[in-house]
Amino acid sequence: MDTELLKTFLEVHRCRHFGKAAENLYLTQSAVSFRIRQLESQLGVALFTRHRNNIQLTNAGERLLPHAEAMLLSWQRARQDIALASHQSVQLAVSASANIWDPFLQRRLPIIYQSLGQVALRADTAPPDVLVRMLLERRLDLALLFDPPKVEELEVRELGQLRLQLVSSQEELDLEAALKGPYVKVDWGTQFSIQHAKLVKEQAPPLLHTGIARIALDFILDHGGSAYLPQGLAEEALEKGRLHPVAGAPQIAREIYGAHLKDAERVGLIDHICQLLTGPADSLQ
Repeated sequence: MDTELLKTFLEVHRCRHFGKAAENLYLTQSAVSFRIRQLESQLGVALFTRHRNNIQLTNAGERLLPHAEAMLLSWQRARQDIALASHQSVQLAVSASANIWDPFLQRRLPIIYQSLGQVALRADTAPPDVLVRMLLERRLDLALLFDPPKVEELEVRELGQLRLQLVSSQEELDLEAALKGPYVKVDWGTQFSIQHAKLVKEQAPPLLHTGIARIALDFILDHGGSAYLPQGLAEEALEKGRLHPVAGAPQIAREIYGAHLKDAERVGLIDHICQLLTGPADSLQ
């Protein structure tokens, strides 16, 4: 199957508009329509319903979507591996959920890079369920997550902890005042939600609920408020006096886990990276 047809299918799905997809792909709108008709003809099904400007996936289109994404990623990685082979190198793919990237993985990438020599790294972020699926489909070598996946094919190990502290744009706030608002709740995984629920028994709904810590940090810096953030991520704002620790607020620790296939092709290399990522608690901020 022509991968360009799959690229076009995914772009039309993303834009929900043939004209916008054509602009993004540097094609004419008729060329985009022709590619979609080609793909539908090859599969023998309609992939989109078209009602004026309202373009939606059919049931068949919904079923094709994850396969199209997987095929394009696999093709991209195959091309990279073949290109790297000419330089006697290998590529290792490491991904993390979004809230592990900023305070943890991004800071460790230089250490990994310097240690691996001729190994080429690929680093991305994705939701936890996508990371697990990519591991099982062998499109990913190592995933970093807060909640360890309970999948028989995967080897899971604890790499360390991320310490979260309640910080506020206002000085001298106590725990009760900080949680009354304005408060931004960050999704730090299942165990955090359990501890957080015990802490805030009758709290007003959060002003903002986000799965990305950087969004919470920027929001409370711009508009005021409180949020549980990693010490490392909030460090600069704390030093400059733009944020302040909330008195009496307990720290909440979140374990970081590394997961990979038990029969992974590069298991020795993965073990080495896990050792690099494992370190004293202070270095995991």
